[in-house]
Amino acid sequence: MKKIYLFLFLFSINCFSQEIALLKYSGGGDWYANPTSLPNLIKFSNQNINTKIKSKPGLVEPSSPDLFSYPFVHMTGHGNVVFSDSDVINLRNYLTSGGFLHIDDNYGMDVYIRKEIKKIFPTVDLVEIPANHPIFQKPYSFPAGIPKIHEHDGKRPQAFGIFLEGRLVLLYTYESDLGDGWEDAEVHNDPLEIRLKALKMGANIMNYIFNN
Repeated sequence: MKKIYLFLFLFSINCFSQEIALLKYSGGGDWYANPTSLPNLIKFSNQNINTKIKSKPGLVEPSSPDLFSYPFVHMTGHGNVVFSDSDVINLRNYLTSGGFLHIDDNYGMDVYIRKEIKKIFPTVDLVEIPANHPIFQKPYSFPAGIPKIHEHDGKRPQAFGIFLEGRLVLLYTYESDLGDGWEDAEVHNDPLEIRLKALKMGANIMNYIFNN
């Protein structure tokens, strides 16, 4: 079964242009937060690191077979998250077959999402990603690791990951708020320097997905 999923995933990547998607999950959390984030990240990446991602991101549910059409899926929100059994199976097959999930805690998701990640990979620990990992090195350098974009409670920003056979398949950014930094400038009135920091880190993620 895993070979079939891998074939379908690789087939989809080879047959379609680069495309990313937002994850529409259940549980009551606001999966739709930061609506301008992904379009802005796509535009920045296409203009600055030569990706060729479709300008409009897709929308996909965790249990959908369409999940395998996207090499990168983004998830955000402030509240509750619940993955059903079918969600868990599909997400696990997706991630073990070459897919990548980025979960960006928009403050308030942490207490819920950690339990759901454990459902996907019950025997694999979520570990902090060291600052020397390639995702922080190119094309833009972040010597201290994940940057702090929005300050809420004084905690340091952290990037956690699930690694399978040495490959980072799930990135969980915590106390960083990258997605807010990707939004239109007038949404949060962030200084250009802060927005660029967030977009550059996002471009590093795209580079890691499409060039590794």
